Amino acid sequence: MLLKVSNLTVCYDKAMIINDISMHVQDGELVSLVGPNGAGKSTLLRAITGLVIWEKGIHRGTTEGDITVEGKVAFEGEAIERVPAHEITKRGLIHCPERRRPFREMSVLDNLYAGAYLLKEKNQVQNNLDNVYQLFPRLKERAKQISGTLSGGEQQMLAIGRALMSNPKLLCIDEPSTGLAPIMKEEVFKKIQGIQNMGITVLLVEQEVSVVFAMASRNYVLSSGKIIAEGTGDELLKDEVLRKTYLGL
Repeated sequence: MLLKVSNLTVCYDKAMIINDISMHVQDGELVSLVGPNGAGKSTLLRAITGLVIWEKGIHRGTTEGDITVEGKVAFEGEAIERVPAHEITKRGLIHCPERRRPFREMSVLDNLYAGAYLLKEKNQVQNNLDNVYQLFPRLKERAKQISGTLSGGEQQMLAIGRALMSNPKLLCIDEPSTGLAPIMKEEVFKKIQGIQNMGITVLLVEQEVSVVFAMASRNYVLSSGKIIAEGTGDELLKDEVLRKTYLGL
């Protein structure tokens, strides 16, 4: 088992965002997290990857306000719930955030190099760059272009490419299709499938339920901070109440 989350709870001030969630991801899987807006999907990813500070009790001074986090997260069998985010990244658990967030004044190439900042070996960096360019030829074409001038779809490719530069064992991708035209969404999803085919495990948060159900090994459905269902796409789509109430299908 690559990732195991046990009894995870996250509160912002007095609001419970994640409520006693347990889940897992096996090596080689593409697992999706789906559910309505505000279900807690992005917070769950941020907690897993250390971007919500792990500390039993109250942590003050964050932009979200006071945070309470409890629970356990194990990656490759080792507890990481109190490990700093940059150390989690070193271990190969990589977060690709929602809304892309490139370094807008930097070139495409410099953005990609920024993703490899923890790597020591130049040969490894170059090998990763070659792999990213093979997956995203458009990034190679635009290597010298300022990232802020890219289209939304190109920025999403750049965000994923930058994450791939870090040697992920598990890549957590948050809402990659947000704001993209249908043809670009289709291309991005094909690339994510290609990442799994490269042997990289993927945990994907996404609103396009029908697409991810066709891609994913398993799926978790979140609502109001709780996991209310788990299964393959075919299994979940047989539940009419689930489809209409939580999946919008």
